[in-house]
Amino acid sequence: MAILGDLCHFFSKDLSNSIEFWECPSHLGWHLHKAVDVEMKAFNPTPTYLCKTSWDYSKKSECDDISNISKMMFQASDGKGKQFLDLLDDNSNAIKPSYIKGGPWLQAFGQLNSLCTCVMRAITNHAPIGEYRLRFFLREEFKCPCGVYPIESRRHILHHCSRFNSYWNLRRGSLSHFAMFLKTNPNVFAFLSNTHTTSISRSYS
Repeated sequence: MAILGDLCHFFSKDLSNSIEFWECPSHLGWHLHKAVDVEMKAFNPTPTYLCKTSWDYSKKSECDDISNISKMMFQASDGKGKQFLDLLDDNSNAIKPSYIKGGPWLQAFGQLNSLCTCVMRAITNHAPIGEYRLRFFLREEFKCPCGVYPIESRRHILHHCSRFNSYWNLRRGSLSHFAMFLKTNPNVFAFLSNTHTTSISRSYS
């Protein structure tokens, strides 16, 4: 725009003003051509902002908007659900949704479908445990089979239940340790064959 303004001023100042273009191929070795070439290659401008009409900028802007909206909805309890299990990364920062490399959860669990399914049950607290049955199936047993806790809750399973491997350490909110706990205990939060059959038969009855 600055160059266009200067040209408009140059032409409007005097009607006789004109610009001549000379073709000077580089193979002719004109000394001014070489000087301009060297100067232009040495010039390294720093853009003040990205071109807002470019495809890359539009794509990045749209992705950022979607990511920001997702993060805002995710922070609201009615957006992610009140039973959602909040976890931390290895730097003790709250994990937020992201589209980079499939997001933080898929990076930790996406390599195995059965593990990913178990993770979703545990994080959303929609798993075949007593706490879930107490909310939706009041006539079914909701006590923990370990005999210590009156309700088989997710927190009890992750922190105290003696039925599962004691790998779950003091960093209970860490995504990496949560992943290790589920890998070490593949039957936790999983439907047993008879329980799955019973649930299906009840849903059709």
